[in-house]
Amino acid sequence: MKFLNFGSLNIDKVYTVPRFVKGGETLSSVSCVEYPGGKGLNQSIALARSGSQIFHAGKIGKDGLFLKKELASEGVSVEGIYENGLRTGHAIIQVASTGENCILLYGGANKEITIEQIDKVLEDFNSDDFLVLQNEINCIDYLINAAHKKGLTIALNPSPISKSIKNLDFSKIDYLILNEIEGQDISGEKSPSRILGYLLSNYSNLKVVLTLGTNGVVYRDNVQEYKQEAYKVKVKDTTAAGDTFLGYFLSMVSQKSDIKLALSVATKAASFAVSRKGSSSSIPVLAEVLG
Repeated sequence: MKFLNFGSLNIDKVYTVPRFVKGGETLSSVSCVEYPGGKGLNQSIALARSGSQIFHAGKIGKDGLFLKKELASEGVSVEGIYENGLRTGHAIIQVASTGENCILLYGGANKEITIEQIDKVLEDFNSDDFLVLQNEINCIDYLINAAHKKGLTIALNPSPISKSIKNLDFSKIDYLILNEIEGQDISGEKSPSRILGYLLSNYSNLKVVLTLGTNGVVYRDNVQEYKQEAYKVKVKDTTAAGDTFLGYFLSMVSQKSDIKLALSVATKAASFAVSRKGSSSSIPVLAEVLG
């Protein structure tokens, strides 16, 4: 069993600010640092550090070759990353003194994925494998349909949320891992229980993981529900918290761990991530989480 993450690769430009800048305002930042980033890259590193065999596919420009090297240094297979993009995607991230962040994305090469690339990459995967997707690349609908035909287990993180998400065939998705805001947008409901109720009543095949920030996380499928409280830590930067959670949760599930244990381990891993600055650099290794 192996993971294929067909996902984004970004150059993160992180600005530390006293608070988020307002419309029409000029605000001086405390610092500016560049990191390897993108939800796809972060999730692949989380999967690798949690002990899974992970293959990353995507596209970069020549300005993003260091992202490919970063993944390779983590033990991620990078043969599926094409280097013929016009310009690598990037993100402008504000991190406030509270540890909260807001992000402005430029898709770049992440939006230049082709059907030919997808078909070529999928040749090496079968029904024993997982496909991990976010909403930072194009051709998501084609990827879901093609992977479903091959019998892969599909996990979708619909972030950043957009109108196109509602057009996807959720009946072909196995794991939907999303936060409260994304759940509200997809379902039109506000409370966690009603969000989950909407998703499961319309798509009984789904295994839904709804993250609730400081209120923890809740899992529900058509036969069971589990809740996991958040670990209390001093928050420094929430940038890769959700990606860390996803990587560890799916890694545990793929190893046939029960849902309660997977939620606990993933939540603990995310607590390590928020207590550190940076995106992929904040993701813990398995020994830290289990120690």
